[in-house]
Amino acid sequence: MATPDILAEHLQALDAPQQRYAQLRAYHEGRSPLAFLSPSAKEALKDFDRISVNVVAASILAVQERIRVVGFQGADVYPLWLDLNLDQRIPRVITDALLYGAGYVGVWADSRGNPRATIESPLTTVVVRDPVTDEILSACKRIRTKTTTEAWLYEHDTIRHFRADNAGAMIAGFELVEQLDNPLGTPPVAVIGHEADRSYVADLVDGGIQDGINKVYLDGLIASEAASRPRRWVTGLEVDERPVLDDAGQLVIGDDGEPLMEPMNPFTETENKIMLAEPDTARIGQLAATDLAAFRSATRTMLAAVEIVTGIPAHYWGQLSEAAQPTSADSQRASEAALVSRVEAKHLAYGPGLERVGQLLVAVRDGVNPEDVRVRVRFAPADTRSEAQEADAVTKLHAEGVISTAGALRRMGYTEDEIEAERVAIRAEALDRLGVGLSAPRVSEAPETTAA
Repeated sequence: MATPDILAEHLQALDAPQQRYAQLRAYHEGRSPLAFLSPSAKEALKDFDRISVNVVAASILAVQERIRVVGFQGADVYPLWLDLNLDQRIPRVITDALLYGAGYVGVWADSRGNPRATIESPLTTVVVRDPVTDEILSACKRIRTKTTTEAWLYEHDTIRHFRADNAGAMIAGFELVEQLDNPLGTPPVAVIGHEADRSYVADLVDGGIQDGINKVYLDGLIASEAASRPRRWVTGLEVDERPVLDDAGQLVIGDDGEPLMEPMNPFTETENKIMLAEPDTARIGQLAATDLAAFRSATRTMLAAVEIVTGIPAHYWGQLSEAAQPTSADSQRASEAALVSRVEAKHLAYGPGLERVGQLLVAVRDGVNPEDVRVRVRFAPADTRSEAQEADAVTKLHAEGVISTAGALRRMGYTEDEIEAERVAIRAEALDRLGVGLSAPRVSEAPETTAA
């Protein structure tokens, strides 16, 4: 049985960006190629398995750690979010979205009918959209086991499971295994970001910045080896020669019929720590040591390029320059303005996908149409804030009646659960002050009196 055309189209769409994804993944894991090295440099570094100053991973982490979901408005999603450990697992999706352009979350019911959410990789999952509305029409997931290749096709009304009886199947050989009705009426897959978006680190990879930093670092290692073993020179000393032998150990004969000879260094530095020279005219000297400061300067220049394309401030990259270190909290916030702006842009880009996860979870839990669920995601502030300054500003707004107690706590970064717990505690304290709920004091009866 031939693979259905609709499945073949999805699998082709899944395979199309895989070469690019493999490149991005290699850079993210610190496996960037060292094709820029000269043969002599490769020989000098042959004992190193992998060398990379991984600014790609560091740049993604700097943004990912500032994208934190702290609650939802509208439907009661956040307790379910915490029960499914999505507060711990969603950072993986954010990393995928930053690296590949999009991350995926699948939502379905477990064996007991309760909602469950799975983190899906762009390496195994793809969606097809309406070219006009950009709505997700269908989705597909393909995984490989030791003996088979499994594929699931998610459509508005059905979910179909296909299987190919070999572990390396790409498109051909899939047959239908199971078909289920889809009560949600929409593919149960949410996209965080957009599959057409560029990778956040595309300029670092394609612009050669990551490769350039690696090269400067490796050149510095090679130069440090030369600095630790400076080159020496000798003049006025006769050079010995020795015959050239082939691989079989036989003499190599030149065109003149005489054995070929090659010059031989009379000093074997690995065996002799002291060099001797017999002629009185012989002189031995040493070349000046390599100045490694040039590599530090080059590294600063390359990291400045990283700062330009990612918005990550200089103090993220260590103590390369005293001038790059913020002198106060205000200067630190100012230096992080570009990074904060990029993170807030990602809040806007990733918000709809995260809200879609909430809609699907509520739809599975309550048996309703996802389109009828109203959800608004809340992110923690993207900037670095002084808790004292923030508390002072929020206190003034609350005192003037501009914001409520719940609004003040939200501005302070409290989650919805924490806000509710604080509201309960505040009510309990108020009731305590009023004496409500306390046992009434016992009043002793007055003694009877008799008239005089």
